[in-house]
Amino acid sequence: MTWLDEIRWDENGLVPVIAQEASTGDVLMFAWMNRDALARTAETGEAVYWSRSRRKLWHKGEESGHIQKVHEIRMDCDNDVLLLKITQLGHEPGIACHTGRHSCFFSRFEDGQWKPVDPVLKNPDTIYK
Repeated sequence: MTWLDEIRWDENGLVPVIAQEASTGDVLMFAWMNRDALARTAETGEAVYWSRSRRKLWHKGEESGHIQKVHEIRMDCDNDVLLLKITQLGHEPGIACHTGRHSCFFSRFEDGQWKPVDPVLKNPDTIYK
């Protein structure tokens, strides 16, 4: 049994992953990994995810340059969720979201509706070509 076998993969061979900024504790994004993505992440020290929409491996920052340097990989008590403690590279402050924001969790529920509360740090049209 390898360390990858200890993970409880879902019926599609995936595990949910939370990316957390190591320096601030901010939750930056949620994504999925398959075995290959996790093995590559551990090997390279940079986050590699599985894109369900594109059905392929996705090295975070491959288009935007907003790479995630991985400091720690943690597993929850049920072995079915991973937490990456990362440094978001490529822009200061780091941009993790494809909308050009620091975090993908930029909308807050207020007064019965979702309101964007975090600023766009860089126009996504200039990030993705």
